[in-house]
Amino acid sequence: MPDSDTRSVARYGRWLQRSVGPHFTVGIGSSEGGLLWPESSAELAGALSSLPCAALECLPSMQRLDSADGPIYLRAITLPDACGAGWLVAIARHDAAPSDIELDALADAMDDVAAALDDATHLNTEMDLLAGELAERYEELHLVYEIDRHLANQNLGAEVLQDLLQSCAEQLNADVACFVRPADNLTISATNLSKPIHNLDLVLVEMRGDLFRFVSSSRTTLVINNTDDPRRAYIFTDMPYKVLACPVFQGIEMPAMLVLLNHDSKPDFSNSDRRLGEVMAHQIANVMHMQGMFAEMRRFTEQMAAALIEAVEAKDPYTRGHSERVHLLSMRLGQGLRLRTEEMENLHWGSLLHDVGKIGIPDAVLCKPGRLTSDEYTFIKVHPERSYEILRHVDRLKGAIEGARHHQEKFDGTGYPHGLRGTSIPLLARIIAVADTYDSITSSRAYRAGSTHEAAVKEMTRVSGTQLDPELLDVFLRICDDDPALLVKLGVRREWDDR
Repeated sequence: MPDSDTRSVARYGRWLQRSVGPHFTVGIGSSEGGLLWPESSAELAGALSSLPCAALECLPSMQRLDSADGPIYLRAITLPDACGAGWLVAIARHDAAPSDIELDALADAMDDVAAALDDATHLNTEMDLLAGELAERYEELHLVYEIDRHLANQNLGAEVLQDLLQSCAEQLNADVACFVRPADNLTISATNLSKPIHNLDLVLVEMRGDLFRFVSSSRTTLVINNTDDPRRAYIFTDMPYKVLACPVFQGIEMPAMLVLLNHDSKPDFSNSDRRLGEVMAHQIANVMHMQGMFAEMRRFTEQMAAALIEAVEAKDPYTRGHSERVHLLSMRLGQGLRLRTEEMENLHWGSLLHDVGKIGIPDAVLCKPGRLTSDEYTFIKVHPERSYEILRHVDRLKGAIEGARHHQEKFDGTGYPHGLRGTSIPLLARIIAVADTYDSITSSRAYRAGSTHEAAVKEMTRVSGTQLDPELLDVFLRICDDDPALLVKLGVRREWDDR
């Protein structure tokens, strides 16, 4: 067995030894009858080797087997890390036969360790399957993700449309360029005014009504330059503007249109203007299409993230809502730091999924109502790396990896998993660490009530510079001071609530 696997077995062996106390010497054996842990116990090795091979069969519960040197107590287990079957083994440390109470305690301890091993193996298998399914799904949607990354860099949304409209207004020297989508009651406009339009809001309203219906019925570009054009009877009555309106198509549907307006004193819209307007309308149609794919992909990612969070919180009901609260606090801190759009997107997913690796922690450790042993704490420390193993398979979530993987690092370098120090810890991870620490202090557990905001501030200030980034903590505390409603939303108590 490789050294890493031996270390994994040793954790369970030490767990069993502490559980049974001084009454038994315990170990872990392989399916061939060899001793895996502890390596130096000649007594256990000799006892196992003295057993006939036929005795080493599947034992679903603790069984007593007699050897030449006395009774041996065995329990079948599944070895960690896909190493196959094995056994928990125990022999009495004193000459007198163990009491019934001692044997019952030994059987219970063996059952607990065997169950933890089974859970870990099962969850590892499920994670591998989940990762494979996600990778396959994201391979099928590869094109969508490529587009998503491009659009994210372009700040897809109203800002992109605003930029397109502004460019259109400047290129065509139009007073107003508008994107109109009546189904959503949406109008986005950009101005390049030669003189003010005092009733512009009224004009925009009319665009979503009469003008859109007229263009939609004709399904062709509309150009009105003359004040006596009879089509004015249907649109812009009493509004003497020159109009260039281009339909925006999605397949055979026309959900939107591009409109350019000029004062009557400006030159007519030309055929060249018409062609350029139609080109811009086609670009806008592409943006709308990409927005739709982006929204669909985001919904899928959110559903997947929600499923992963639910799987984690189902294991530990006392942490329910923790991921959402850490996400809320992280995003507020990110806004306070004025992070770029791409960084905020990565922070969004990293803060939501920072604890997803807890899926692989045995319930007996994750839900333990009290202080963890050193070996149990070792299980907890694995979860950031397990988060990495899950998220690295999903292209859309790769930007969230550093935040989730390193949120347990400490500013002084004493954290885990890699002992990073200071600003070598990724910024997103330092943000999540502040939010995670605050929620951990203020949230109630089965064994204690959550602390007040003031108590949390005192404790976080104490570990500023050692556990937490002091600059980020200062920003976070200012946000809390400036927005008391945030604490109400989180359900955090204040000191005066207890008086």
